[in-house]
Amino acid sequence: MTSKLSVPPEVMQQVAEYFSVLGEPMRLRLLHLLRDEEKCVQDLVSETATSQANVSKHLKVMLQAGILRRRTEGTSAYYSIEDDLIFELCSLVCDRLASRIEAQAQHFRAFSGSSRSS
Repeated sequence: MTSKLSVPPEVMQQVAEYFSVLGEPMRLRLLHLLRDEEKCVQDLVSETATSQANVSKHLKVMLQAGILRRRTEGTSAYYSIEDDLIFELCSLVCDRLASRIEAQAQHFRAFSGSSRSS
């Protein structure tokens, strides 16, 4: 039997923190809004219909995680995607969820079809 290399707890912590960034629906909304173009904070506030403090808090988390980049122009802060891999992760998760939902739908259809013929 081959022994697995021990993964340091610090590495596990960093991986968990990266995934936790995606665990917040508002962050996913912001990522979706930033997918195709850079936007300023005011635009993101308007498009999410939430407070500037809330948007800024979530942007800061994603910036610190290396997912976003920030630039300033005058008094405005602009955000864009730094790490496109985030969309590959989201796509994998969405595809998995869609497959599960489709399988569940087939079970419901089978059940409803079998109850009619009884």
